[in-house]
Amino acid sequence: MTKLERLITELCPDGVKFFRLEDCCEIEDNKRIPIKASERVAGKTPYYGANNIQGFVEGFTHDGEYILIAEDGSSSLEKYSIQYVVGKFWANNHVHVVKGNNNVNTRFLFHYFSAFNFIPYLVGGTRAKLNKSEMLKLPIPLPSLPIQREIVRILDNFTELTAELTAELTARKKQYGYYRNELLTFTDGALRATLSHCCISIADGDHQAPPKTDTGIPFITISNVSNSNQIDFSNTKYVPETYYNRLDNKRKAQTNDILYTVVGSFGIPVFIDSDMKFAFQRHIAILRPDHKTIFPRYLYHALQSSDFMKQANNAAVGAAQRTITLTALNRMKIHLPSLAKQVSIADILDRFDALTTDIKNGLPAEIVARQKQYEYYRDKLLAFPAKQGA
Repeated sequence: MTKLERLITELCPDGVKFFRLEDCCEIEDNKRIPIKASERVAGKTPYYGANNIQGFVEGFTHDGEYILIAEDGSSSLEKYSIQYVVGKFWANNHVHVVKGNNNVNTRFLFHYFSAFNFIPYLVGGTRAKLNKSEMLKLPIPLPSLPIQREIVRILDNFTELTAELTAELTARKKQYGYYRNELLTFTDGALRATLSHCCISIADGDHQAPPKTDTGIPFITISNVSNSNQIDFSNTKYVPETYYNRLDNKRKAQTNDILYTVVGSFGIPVFIDSDMKFAFQRHIAILRPDHKTIFPRYLYHALQSSDFMKQANNAAVGAAQRTITLTALNRMKIHLPSLAKQVSIADILDRFDALTTDIKNGLPAEIVARQKQYEYYRDKLLAFPAKQGA
């Protein structure tokens, strides 16, 4: 029997009593002070809104251990924004500021609410919010403090491991960026060539709005391209296969092609490693490398170099949605050493890239696995039966 099982058997064998938030927590919303972005004085104190830190300011509104529950503006209703804060901070009027009383461990509250279904308590239409009167009704199971502390200890072990892995991933990304720029900086007079010289074709998606269907060929928009240089196929629309078949061959991605975002979130390359069929919008360009001139994986890394990103920023036009035209993309340049040198550089950078982006075997996969493990034990440990007659 584990320590937690022993505590539950000894201290709450008949279940746990549930309390309303207003009966077991302190709410300090009255101390909140919103500041317009233009009026904030830069400082060292984190300024919190509904979705985490909005900046750093002078002074503070609160000092201590709290959880912040989004009042409105939460990025996802299914995964409502809950933040755990210790020390001095400034809270604006988009978060409720809550801490446990003498019988409630505030960290326990954080874990409990991180999986709580807030939807039944939200009010409003297009911009649902959790007002104070509804928040006060939130039900909280309260086992004894020793049980709360043991649950916190177990769950914090998982979150600490995830934090360590995330820090390691950040370090590896910096390492990849450093070596990428080092290896792609040439001082020996290596040829600089335009992308049009290195590629058989440079095109973009169809400029006509495609017919949409419930099934068929996935249709990729720029929102499906992640900052980790992957395509997220989990939430795509579809087009008929007849539409896909009519597309010009240069607009049909194949193995070793590279997609490159050119509108809005421009400058993100995605290496295509299979012949999976999909179509994409015109906000995404597609580069087909000339294998006689350039090694495809070398081109993929070169498109992420600081030199190329500087060219991309200079080439982008427009205000609301900055855009890199195909004409500008064709003219942008990369260094072009010998093919043997390109393969050697790509091999080194591929090792770093796999560690930082591989969703099956790299650090991202490990982080996802640990997060799932945390969620499993959190849901299991916090599923208290209600005490009868309570």
